[in-house]
Amino acid sequence: LAIIFFTLIAQFNSIGKTLIILSEVVLSIIGVMLGLAIFNMPVTIVMTGIGIVALGGIVVRNGILIVEFADQLKEAGIKTREAIAQAATTRLTPVMLTALSTIFGLVPLAVGMNINFGTLLSSWNPHIFFGGDMVAFWGALAWTIVFGLVMATFLTLIFIPAMYLIHYAMKLKIRRWRELRASRRADIALQR
Repeated sequence: LAIIFFTLIAQFNSIGKTLIILSEVVLSIIGVMLGLAIFNMPVTIVMTGIGIVALGGIVVRNGILIVEFADQLKEAGIKTREAIAQAATTRLTPVMLTALSTIFGLVPLAVGMNINFGTLLSSWNPHIFFGGDMVAFWGALAWTIVFGLVMATFLTLIFIPAMYLIHYAMKLKIRRWRELRASRRADIALQR
């Protein structure tokens, strides 16, 4: 998480935008815990932890897509509110495709789908069955990423644009406050 933090600071040159993207990782972990609690699944420390690390990479990538595109639109002269709205709608397809392809790709691993390739190749009988020993090991990793991505996808499309606008509004207020403070100091200095 620290490596991601410093990489994002270097990329955006902004702690605010970095915190917006990383807060999405924290909130997606809440989605993981809710999913595990709702479906009464055990939390295995190692595989759930590895799943959270993998989830963090996917979530950060999706957040970067929206923030970076909004910054490019702002540099092109589009107002902030329009830029973030356009960025969210334009990047909707890549974010959804990333999430859905990952979720659907992990479902067979999560439910423990097994295919006997030996009998498939020799007699064209795959002996497909669900469960088995491997689902106890890999299931926690797969369900962690699935639950986190379900939550993170909605957060990416709603939370990131909202926090981007709040960040921009706070930045403007701080800038105005500093300008007002500097002008007051200049007025006081002129009166002396």
